[in-house]
Amino acid sequence: MTRFTALLLAVLLWTGQAQAAELAASVDRSRLNSGETVDLTLESTDVTLFGKPDLTPLEPLFEVRGTRQVNQLNTLNGDNRATTRWIITLLPKENGSVEIPSLQLGEARSQPLTVQVMASENQDTKTTLAPVFIEASLDQSSVYVQAQAILTLRIYHSVSLYDDSSLTPLQIPDARIETLGESRTYEKVINGLRHGVIEMRYAIFPQHSGLLTIPTQTFSATLVDAQPSLDTAASGPKAGKLMRVSSSEIPLTVKPKPVAYPADAPWLPARSLSLEESWNPEPDHAQVGDSLTRSLTVKAEGLAGSQLPPLPATDGNGLRRYPDQPVLSNHNSERGLIGSREDREALVPTRSGAIDLPMVNIVWWNTFEDHLEHTSLPARTLQVANNPSLVVDTPATGPQAAFGADSEALWWWKLSTVIFACTTLLGFGLWWRARWQPAILRAAQTGPSPRTVLDDLKRACQANDPQATRQALDAWARQQPETLADMAARFVPLSDALDGLNGALYSETGQHWQGEELWRAIKSIPTAERVQDPVGDSGLPPLYPK
Repeated sequence: MTRFTALLLAVLLWTGQAQAAELAASVDRSRLNSGETVDLTLESTDVTLFGKPDLTPLEPLFEVRGTRQVNQLNTLNGDNRATTRWIITLLPKENGSVEIPSLQLGEARSQPLTVQVMASENQDTKTTLAPVFIEASLDQSSVYVQAQAILTLRIYHSVSLYDDSSLTPLQIPDARIETLGESRTYEKVINGLRHGVIEMRYAIFPQHSGLLTIPTQTFSATLVDAQPSLDTAASGPKAGKLMRVSSSEIPLTVKPKPVAYPADAPWLPARSLSLEESWNPEPDHAQVGDSLTRSLTVKAEGLAGSQLPPLPATDGNGLRRYPDQPVLSNHNSERGLIGSREDREALVPTRSGAIDLPMVNIVWWNTFEDHLEHTSLPARTLQVANNPSLVVDTPATGPQAAFGADSEALWWWKLSTVIFACTTLLGFGLWWRARWQPAILRAAQTGPSPRTVLDDLKRACQANDPQATRQALDAWARQQPETLADMAARFVPLSDALDGLNGALYSETGQHWQGEELWRAIKSIPTAERVQDPVGDSGLPPLYPK
């Protein structure tokens, strides 16, 4: 047993050391043109690693242009964490799919990565020889209205620049613009001359069909120092000179919505679209009165989150629905913007048995393959069991009081009918006997008076506290001549106010609930339907009865 324990500890120690010694590899971009550099970053949290990785495996496919090491010390919750990064600038020697091999530092190894190197067109001789020039390009010459077009701006400079460089803001009428991340910097060799590159990407969403013109963009910067070649010595730029370069206008054809697209469906032009569903908790063992949170998430490549319409509401017979605020987000990728929308709602079963949820279907236009598509979630059935904690005859103390009794227990109706007949006969007999009795002083009322209960309910509503309001409302309802459900069914403002209170109790927006609407509904109930204090504050009958 002792040998087995020692062996187990040794294996765990070796595994921990192996995990700590791993090198996490990443690149600043996975797609680049021929002649451009890419930054490979190796990161480790192992403080015992020293030196720099062995770069020999890179020599067959890459030219190493530079390496630098960055050490960081981060503190999180009082725990210090040291991180070491090695940033290696690489120039691919081949086009196509090029693999960055695994690199080793001590016992640690990085995982291999793959980058796509695309062949670039030869630069014009005049443009190439310019010390600073700008290039603008679109990923496609035509798009559908409200679909995504990616504009890429690249500023090339073969001379050093000060940090005072600026670029005019991109403004296009009748188009929505989203910046795709921060600007990138790398190097590119053009006709044997090394150029620094500043790259910026924008997602453009035209709002009207027709011809859209991408305006010129102007870049300005101050030269640090110029070392002109013999060919440009006479006309080369001088140090400290301010230079301005502008890009050319680019036309973009915006196509209208296709005729084949359904007229009653929201227009969704996307490269790809996915729809997911999640539950909390899982509805496999749902009971009457349980709160089930259903989340529907749609993700669209080529659309912003704000462009995605609300998902269809859950329509199930036997479910009460309390929607929450949608969650919108955007993510950047190599192919542009990926928008997502999450719609959450609390579903409360009000009856047992099978509850059918319909299919969720989204119609969208595939801009990559140029055809209509449907993405859907299949219909499903919830099996809801009876909740033994719910009482049918007596008012419940929780939010379930608004849901009424279980309709499947028919014998309760028979029993209540017999009890009602007996109490009616008993009440008539007591009334007949009371007619022949002298007037006597009523006994003092036990428990809180109706006025006290009503004041408690008013204070809870004005404090906007849904839990305290629910308790005060139950105490007030027990002193009324009819149940709270009967009053809500007869009086519409009270029913709406109770739905708002139940929604605050079940959903995550309870802290924003306002009780003024419920208090106004309580005050608006006709006086004849309230329970009035039969005597004054002194408990004595009036001195001069009318």
